[in-house]
Amino acid sequence: MSTDLHEHDDRADLAALAGLVSHTTTQHIPTLYAPASGKEITAGLFFRVGRADETLATAGLTHLVEHLALHRLGLSDLHYNGATANAYTLFHVTGSEEEVVTYLNSVCAGLRDLPMERLETEKEILRTEAAGRGSGPQHQMPLWRYGAQSYGLSSYNELGTWSLTPDQVRHWAETRFTRDNAVLWITSDQVPDGLDLTLPQGARFPAPAATSALPRTPAFISGDDGHVVLTSVLRRSTAASVFADVLGRALFQDLRQEGGYSYSAEADYTPRDADFATLTAYADSLPQKQDAVVGGFVDTLARLRAGRIEQSELDSVRAKLLKMYDTPDLGAATLPSYALSLLLGHRILTPEQHKAELNAVTTDDLREVARETWGNALLQVPGRGVDWAGFTLAPQHSQAALTGTRHQSLEDEEVTLVIGAEGVSLLTPRGPVTVRYDACAAMTARPDGARTLTGHDGFSVTVEPTLYRGVTPERTAALDAAVPAGAVVRMPAREPDHIPQPRKRTSGPRSAGNGRSTVGWTIALWLVGLLAVVWGLLCAVITADESSATAPEWDAVVGIWILELPLAFATWKIYAARRQRVRG
Repeated sequence: MSTDLHEHDDRADLAALAGLVSHTTTQHIPTLYAPASGKEITAGLFFRVGRADETLATAGLTHLVEHLALHRLGLSDLHYNGATANAYTLFHVTGSEEEVVTYLNSVCAGLRDLPMERLETEKEILRTEAAGRGSGPQHQMPLWRYGAQSYGLSSYNELGTWSLTPDQVRHWAETRFTRDNAVLWITSDQVPDGLDLTLPQGARFPAPAATSALPRTPAFISGDDGHVVLTSVLRRSTAASVFADVLGRALFQDLRQEGGYSYSAEADYTPRDADFATLTAYADSLPQKQDAVVGGFVDTLARLRAGRIEQSELDSVRAKLLKMYDTPDLGAATLPSYALSLLLGHRILTPEQHKAELNAVTTDDLREVARETWGNALLQVPGRGVDWAGFTLAPQHSQAALTGTRHQSLEDEEVTLVIGAEGVSLLTPRGPVTVRYDACAAMTARPDGARTLTGHDGFSVTVEPTLYRGVTPERTAALDAAVPAGAVVRMPAREPDHIPQPRKRTSGPRSAGNGRSTVGWTIALWLVGLLAVVWGLLCAVITADESSATAPEWDAVVGIWILELPLAFATWKIYAARRQRVRG
């Protein structure tokens, strides 16, 4: 698409905002501006590129460009930063007009000429940043919904920080960080003088198409204790954003105020792309209250789906959302939202249009959104599943296994690795895990021969030569030749004590270690069981003798039988433990 056509479309979309937000172009970059009170101004430069545009093998590419572009600014008292999200990258700054101009000019100069001498250092900084970031209770939700691609990449480490080359990083900056793939916003009554935002010509990239790793929804997965998380993909609408607030309030009322099961119970609505948004709902719990929280969570959703929504709930949320239009400097406050909508290609509503839509939302509209939420839901629960509520367990194994050379696990005789011409499979008692070479999102490669293949569907198979019989260098070389070169991520050597070694077999009933363990349990079962039987016979004999006596001592008989109870209980526990050990 040509620059002129882009500029024409942008002006048409923004025409309705006249009097609230002004717009122009700055070196061909669409620019929105509106004044704000105070001496300082804030500016943001959006680019329509983010983590979801990458592959698993190049994950971190956009983040690297962001860091490199900011490097020349160095230490400063200026409040500035960069942020890489799923569908966009943002450079933002607050300061005097002169400071804002300097910052924006420096960012664009950095994008035009990235300091590649810093590449390896910035890679290490990103890895350190990731190691200290930690993960929240919903960290795995994107992976399970989207797989190891598109919006699912936010669940993964930035693998590209190990293997990206200067040419790859430079090409990404030249093609994605362009004037035609950007939008600028500034809280000022005019565009400051002195801006030099010269960037290469390019194209406006649409947001990445969403992938799916869920064959059906609503679905559920198991998660950590203390957390219940639900995500759902909704069509973007005013009613959907209202519903998120209604759901959050309903969960808070049902789970905290009335049930007393949770401390935090909330919901959030976040745009994903031009047409869809992600609704996220969350509730915490103590371990002993988890079942009650899961049940309450499901009941709240069921109530809203059935349309049992009070008009007062809707009115309360509507009043809250309408209050945002009482914000001072409304035009400046709405700039980031309008700029992002323009960048993603989402419709732009004036305050009057949005107010009208808010006022038009009905409880019937919310019921329909509740049903859409349920239909597309992915629920993460601790403990037992929620199939009783109509949720289907997300796939835990692949549908089929491949054929090829078979390599027995040195730790578990019931596990076999298969390296074939089309891919690899891990055969386990519960089902196979398969990654096909033509659907491999990434394969990490260690000098010691270890390989981890991750498929687009999110399933992974790790090939450790030390843990499987017969995984020779020749078999590893066959893997390397079969996986597309663009999916291979070369990893550094591991310390010798970090290379896994076989543990004593404990999971297979035919393994040597497990056999010894089973023999021990069998001996214990015989000893305790025999003692319980002998004591039981003795109790029976004494009971018979006393029953024929003239003055039976029943207190003594009861005492003897009471001693039989722990022996019987111990026999049952040992039997159950032995049975579990045999099953592995």
